[in-house]
Amino acid sequence: METLILGVGNLLLRDEGVGIHVIQALEKETLPSHVHLMDGGTGGFHLISWLEKYDRIIMIDATLDANTPGTIRMIKPQYASDFPPLMSAHEIGLKDMVEVMQLTAGKLPEILLIVISVVDISSVGMKLSPQVEAVIPQVVELVKNTVC
Repeated sequence: METLILGVGNLLLRDEGVGIHVIQALEKETLPSHVHLMDGGTGGFHLISWLEKYDRIIMIDATLDANTPGTIRMIKPQYASDFPPLMSAHEIGLKDMVEVMQLTAGKLPEILLIVISVVDISSVGMKLSPQVEAVIPQVVELVKNTVC
């Protein structure tokens, strides 16, 4: 099963870029040959043509929710409405991309969503908060356990 690990976020907005930080950490790991990594940046409809090529997509993103910063959740959304109510501050969110894929492709790849709770997605800086940075190894292990 061809699997894409897609990290999204903006590295210039601290915790908002956690998905990209996870991809950078995964680049240092040995993964099976059917697993591919992608820094999706701030998302956008241009990613859809890439996403449609895979059987399974594991998306990693920051979420603003009521959970403690650094809380990790894995969600298996079947519909766009299954996504958390607010994910990041991207130009086009993951929920929007899934909605477009549902309308245009008809058949979606299997999608797993790993979200990391954050408090602020507007602070400028390249360094993650200590709470979010501390969970990067856990997210890496979760991804590795999911794809192996």
